Amino acid sequence: MRSLILCFLVLFLFGCESTEQKQAEAPQIFTHFEPDYANHQNVDEPIPQKQQALLIEEQSTPLKVKNRVVKKRPPKTTDLWVHIANNLHFTVYQNRALKKRIKWYLKQPKYLTTVSKRAAPYLYHIVKKIEQRNLPMEIALLPFVESDFRPTVASSQQAVGVWQLVGATAYHFGIKSDQWYDGRQDVLASTDAALDYLSYLHKRFNGNWLHALAAYNSGEGRVKRAIEKNTKRGKSTDFWSLSLPKETADYVPKLLALSYLVKHPQKGMKQPKLAYKPLTTQMNIGQQFDFSVIAKLSGIGSKQLHAINQGYLKNQSSPNGPHTLLLPVGQEALLKSQFFKSNFAGEYRVKQNDTLYAIAKRFSMSVKMLKQLNNKTNNFIGVGEKLLVGQPKTLPSSLTIDYKISPYLEHQEDIAIPTIEIDYTVKTGDSLWSISQLYDVPHSDLAKWNKLSASSILKPGRQLVLYIPQAEKPQAQPIKQDLLHDLQKTLNQPR
Repeated sequence: MRSLILCFLVLFLFGCESTEQKQAEAPQIFTHFEPDYANHQNVDEPIPQKQQALLIEEQSTPLKVKNRVVKKRPPKTTDLWVHIANNLHFTVYQNRALKKRIKWYLKQPKYLTTVSKRAAPYLYHIVKKIEQRNLPMEIALLPFVESDFRPTVASSQQAVGVWQLVGATAYHFGIKSDQWYDGRQDVLASTDAALDYLSYLHKRFNGNWLHALAAYNSGEGRVKRAIEKNTKRGKSTDFWSLSLPKETADYVPKLLALSYLVKHPQKGMKQPKLAYKPLTTQMNIGQQFDFSVIAKLSGIGSKQLHAINQGYLKNQSSPNGPHTLLLPVGQEALLKSQFFKSNFAGEYRVKQNDTLYAIAKRFSMSVKMLKQLNNKTNNFIGVGEKLLVGQPKTLPSSLTIDYKISPYLEHQEDIAIPTIEIDYTVKTGDSLWSISQLYDVPHSDLAKWNKLSASSILKPGRQLVLYIPQAEKPQAQPIKQDLLHDLQKTLNQPR
């Protein structure tokens, strides 16, 4: 009996050892690239769908603190590019497409430092907008992939700006464009629209960022059809397994490769240096302005003003706005000039228990305007401190331009367009975006009319109200799933 028990224990221990060995030999998801994959032979095969869920995850080490699990915060830094590198989220799995793109970037080791100079006035603001929305930091690199960060570049399909937005997409996400101003060339305005669009796509593709990025490049309908095709054939629907246009198949690897090289500068890509602080600040002039007048008041060259405010197409802003300018931080002449001091209600001395919010409310200002007027980058105020307060008045006539010299520059009164109210019942597969395109109304307006957010998911059977600027109701047309493809751009050709 004793020998039988001993034999059983030997077999049991042998079985445990075998199980451990099999677990140790199981294939792994790599969280970074290695120079060679001696232990992983199938690096060029598509990523299994189950592993796709692990492809993108946060790169932070959990720490146990009093029975709670918290994420380890990246170390603080004074360099913006180091901050970006420390906060990149995507876990990258090596394959042939990524190797190819890494090699392409490494043949141009100064690429990032060159393009970073163009991005310098805006990159801090873009990073902060991404963090405020809790989006992956990789998106901050998308304008590099899209346009090499050229605010005025246009593709063959008329996609414009650093985010390469076509007119219809920009319009649906609230970008203004007229003879005076093109918001697609306004880096910060187009950033808001691009992040809205990406957030929408992320929800439409059930939280899969690779699918969302592919759709940003080639259109929502095209990616959906590729997924449906693989589903019908019983194939994996991860990004790497989809049949997509070559440009799109290269597009996502470009972003992942650049992300990898930013995170691992030791691999050969020269990392730029940029102060982790805003280099520019946005100021609302409050009315139509002339660049030469602002240049004269501020001491900033007119060319420099235009260079960082390329959304404005003329030397004046539109009578209808926007009237905001991006100004270099440290150029305080405009804020301190007698013109601005004389055009505000006056000064206010800070008292005990005052806050910026309370002071702004007292003088019918926004906190943002109060901070801009007093050149503040934080919310700290001290007792006895003097603050400029009040609303801006009209520009002195000596500093304004006679815009009625030419009848073509004279502002025409907006003509009210009659609208018709219609009800729409949400069907399976509908989205705010597809319905807005069906009836040719702005996506943002449709959301506002129905008290929804721009990325709200609709349930079949819900009633929506629309206000159509036509005399008659439009004839219902089948929703084309590939309609977004016509709104997309194809700037990035394989390099």
